[in-house]
Amino acid sequence: MIPGHSELVPMSKIHCESKAVVHLDPTASAVTDLHHCSSCNKTTKLSPSTWTFNKTLSNLIRKNILRFLDPERDISILKGTLKAGDIVHYVFDRHSTTNVSENLYRLLPTVSPLKHQHHRSCAIVGNSGVLLNSSCGPEIDSHDFVIRCNLAPVEEYSEDVGRRTNLVTMNPSVVQRAFQDLVTEEWKERFLRRLRDLGGSVLWIPAFMAKGGEERVEWALRLILLHAVDVRMAFPSLRLLHAVRGHSANSILYVFTDRYWLTNNVHIKRPTTGLLMYTMATRFCEEIHLYGFWPFPLDPRGRPVKYHYYDTLKYEYTSSSSPHTMPLEFRTLSSLHRQGALRLHTGTCDVQPQVHKDLTP
Repeated sequence: MIPGHSELVPMSKIHCESKAVVHLDPTASAVTDLHHCSSCNKTTKLSPSTWTFNKTLSNLIRKNILRFLDPERDISILKGTLKAGDIVHYVFDRHSTTNVSENLYRLLPTVSPLKHQHHRSCAIVGNSGVLLNSSCGPEIDSHDFVIRCNLAPVEEYSEDVGRRTNLVTMNPSVVQRAFQDLVTEEWKERFLRRLRDLGGSVLWIPAFMAKGGEERVEWALRLILLHAVDVRMAFPSLRLLHAVRGHSANSILYVFTDRYWLTNNVHIKRPTTGLLMYTMATRFCEEIHLYGFWPFPLDPRGRPVKYHYYDTLKYEYTSSSSPHTMPLEFRTLSSLHRQGALRLHTGTCDVQPQVHKDLTP
């Protein structure tokens, strides 16, 4: 996975209904040996100083996404769509089911957390170690809306990753990996402290993605309810999750068919949250900036990069066993960067960030 993310897909090309056709060939600059920095640099070099926002292309992408998927509606199941006790099939384990718990039902929002959202500039923050020593914190915080992944810590790394959060994802595995399954009061308090730091932001939990995390989701929900934590919950709709799941490795995002993220040339095992967050953000963001998206063991200058900015894991930790094909996704994002549809930040940031004007009433 792109560090800190989970499931979506790469894109091979975008076919727009207008005469404009944007070609994204993820195999044109294949990085075959990620352990050789020279190859990595040659194939992933970006030009941030010459980047110009392509509003026309951004609007075309948004228009096409809205034909097949409405992130404002599908970001979360709403009360009335499901009820406590309903049986749900997991997206990646279709033969396995779970029941909608009373706690989950109580925390379902009544209206979309993205309702009436419209922002001039958004930041999506991945968790790659490339963020360390980047000084990107102030720039990230200057965006109107900040999306983070997997409840990553921010306070002690704020100089590089910022502090603001408007929406953060949390895979069920985070409860085990980062908070030791909440087995002691100390770990419960650490978890609660992290949630309280969100200060009313949206906490997005893909509760019905894969079997195995249902107990951890329930533990988290119990604590949120017991301590009346100020977070706005969101549980991605089954429609969104099935759109992400698709049919096969050759046609992963089936609802987009041949008019959107074409994956005929790209064989991935499982898509990442990073691309899902980008897809959703196109609905309510004019300009989208990506930070901490770097699925390589060496940075653009040839220095070793940790898998996550907040731990000691190396890239090899999941490179062979990961269900994702990260470099293909990154090259697709790089292509979109070069065409001005989004901006990938892979180096250091300016000390004085640009101030963006929010469009939300």
